[in-house]
Amino acid sequence: MKITKVEIITRASKLEELKQALNDIGVLGMTVSQVFGCGLSKGHTEVYRGKEYDINLVPKIKLETVVCEIPVERVLEVAQKAVRTGNIGDGKIFVYELTDAVRIRTGDRGPEAIMDTK
Repeated sequence: MKITKVEIITRASKLEELKQALNDIGVLGMTVSQVFGCGLSKGHTEVYRGKEYDINLVPKIKLETVVCEIPVERVLEVAQKAVRTGNIGDGKIFVYELTDAVRIRTGDRGPEAIMDTK
């Protein structure tokens, strides 16, 4: 069984919808961080008190999860559906194959380290 890490960077306003969609397919464990970044658009310009400012690092959220039992393609499909608006700034999804995982409490390794064994 392969262990895969999925990293989703998207709008903070989509977090609850994304979490619910992933929970619905059995993805329960996740880490969420507030991040700042820019993609191909390199940010945007805003006006504050009559002065123009370049905003080149845009606030986003990064949701990370590791799966082995749930098909990665299903995770990608559900995540895209939950966060896609069709506008610039929807974000990116990165997929990494992991060589190992360790549950610190028990010493379990591999898929057993991330599966729900209580």
